[in-house]
Amino acid sequence: MEISARNSLKGTIKKVVPGSVNTEITLELAPGVELVSIITKSSAEKLGLVEGKEAYAVIKASDVIVAVD
Repeated sequence: MEISARNSLKGTIKKVVPGSVNTEITLELAPGVELVSIITKSSAEKLGLVEGKEAYAVIKASDVIVAVD
């Protein structure tokens, strides 16, 4: 698969929380590093997203905000 997004992060699905319309997916990128995404329930089912499966977080945004403390 080829995509135009520059940021593709591979990880393992750690948690799947289905709702009536959306599903929350927690992707573990490295030990202690997690990314959470909300996608439609139908998309999660179509992709067969289950705990332990490898998946990618693909990020394409016109704005990325960076902050420091």
